[in-house]
Amino acid sequence: MSGTVPLAADTVQVSRGRLFWALTDCWNVTRRYLTHFLRQPVTIAWQLGFPIISVLLYGFVFGEAMKVPGGGEDGDYKQFLMPGMFVMTMAFGFMNTAMGVVTDSTKGVIDRFRSMPMAPSAVASGRGLADLIVACAELTILALTALAIGWRSSAGLADTLLAFGLLLFLRFSLIWVGVFLGLVVPTPEAAGGLYAVAFPLTMISSVFVAPSLMPDWLAPVAAWNPVSSTGTATRELFGNPGAGGASWVEQHAVLMAVVWPIVLSLIFLPLAVRKFKQLSR
Repeated sequence: MSGTVPLAADTVQVSRGRLFWALTDCWNVTRRYLTHFLRQPVTIAWQLGFPIISVLLYGFVFGEAMKVPGGGEDGDYKQFLMPGMFVMTMAFGFMNTAMGVVTDSTKGVIDRFRSMPMAPSAVASGRGLADLIVACAELTILALTALAIGWRSSAGLADTLLAFGLLLFLRFSLIWVGVFLGLVVPTPEAAGGLYAVAFPLTMISSVFVAPSLMPDWLAPVAAWNPVSSTGTATRELFGNPGAGGASWVEQHAVLMAVVWPIVLSLIFLPLAVRKFKQLSR
């Protein structure tokens, strides 16, 4: 019994040491990605400028012609649109993740990371943390743009923060989709073709139009889209028009805005880890 206690203490010490270096390596990789991001002004202009242009385009060009569910005859489309734009920005984020991963893979950056004495989890976790930080910047700029054009959250502070938390939770789950796809596609050019997946994902949803206004055969597809669940949930939490709906998934949008990201993470996180391990074979 006397030798058991030191052995257990040594095990705890080793575990703490591994956790410390895993967190340190994760932050170093995160800092590398953020530094690389800041040194690419074109990338910054694209990732942060595209949502602003989309808001101005859809809000002012199409806004007068769009119907707002629950908004009455004079419903302001911008109040309905902005939660959808928040969600679309988070959803399109997996494209940036995939592009970054495949670029690092083809340039040998990931191989260099793997050859270094660092925690194996740091490459994926560092990428994910960096993308979440960029997503926070995107949401901040987009929210300021929304406030400038007249959008407002009529809910309390707690519900408003919860809505933004659900947006970041969706982005977190899609990080692993992006990592997996970035490890699967062979070149950055091929990764550009993933827009063929991202575009229907956001368009066949409640981002721009409520599912109730779509054809009967398309409405259930849009309603069960994970993007729609987060969009409807954020409208509900922000107190904006267009929340709710006739279907079960729309009536429980906040619940599904939590369930869908968990499901996506449970599917794509193991796939990304397995694909990452196969790189050395």
